[in-house]
Amino acid sequence: MINLKNKRIVVTGGSGFLGSRVVGKLKALGCKNIFIPRSRNYDLVQMECVKKVYKDARPNIVIHLAAQVGGIGANRENPGKFFYDNLMMGAQMMEIGRQAGVENFVAVGTICSYPKLTPVPFKEENLWNGYPEETNAPYGLAKKMLLVQSQAYRQQYGFNSIFLMPVNLYGPGDNFNPDSSHVIPALIKKCIEAKLNNNQEIVVWGTGKATREFLYVEDAAEAIILASERYNKPEPVNIGAGFEIPIKDLVKLIVGLTGFKGDIVWDTTKPDGQPRRRLDTSRAEKEFGFKAKTPLELGLKNTIEWYCTTVPGLSVNKKITQRE
Repeated sequence: MINLKNKRIVVTGGSGFLGSRVVGKLKALGCKNIFIPRSRNYDLVQMECVKKVYKDARPNIVIHLAAQVGGIGANRENPGKFFYDNLMMGAQMMEIGRQAGVENFVAVGTICSYPKLTPVPFKEENLWNGYPEETNAPYGLAKKMLLVQSQAYRQQYGFNSIFLMPVNLYGPGDNFNPDSSHVIPALIKKCIEAKLNNNQEIVVWGTGKATREFLYVEDAAEAIILASERYNKPEPVNIGAGFEIPIKDLVKLIVGLTGFKGDIVWDTTKPDGQPRRRLDTSRAEKEFGFKAKTPLELGLKNTIEWYCTTVPGLSVNKKITQRE
């Protein structure tokens, strides 16, 4: 087990949605030497900037969270950028980390690395049994290369690197930009705006038949900290909540929690994405004692309440009320 308290730790993406939670939990552990490379100063796609991170921070531990991410629409519009940027950031951060002799490199991948038709629940040993779902395959494969690199470096150099695969995350502070957001923030935004504007319907992509698993961001951060402290093996590890919900049921839940009373129109010309997603999370529990704690409905309530604080004139008291 690694005692993180007195380590010099780099958290790439440490000011982001997940990264800020990881940094907060590190500080709660008593970690005082945490370095967060900001993109305006360190473009991790560029090798010279990666070298500068290691020179400036001299880390013992690296937690690599930085990524180009987005929902189905963003992945369809930016496949080349999502592939190249994620591949180069990860590969270069790990290579220079190896050269610098870091004690542990925590590579955070994605559920999108799994094959499109993976048997449910997804087990880590199924990871190579097919090609990822087409809409996000470039992103998923770029992140998957971190697993290949991690295992190869462990074999050749004895490099201590681990690879974690979180499922879809959500929570307060999520990305609500409709051009790049994932399904939960996109739905919350649509419902709230429709209610405020007295719109009688919202349009949702796909058929609603696809299933997804969602993990509250605070739980994901806890998993990453536990793995950083306790896990040191070559096998990848799923990070999730161990359940699935059809998108149609998710929409009903969010509609109910936001109080939207209008109709739901399904745009079936848009893709569903991967048909089903649910992880086998037994390895994470066995290896480093992680089990998700936050029920979906509670997490959604917290997320909706947070989002409402960002909308001028909107208030939330159990039920969402119109702006004055």
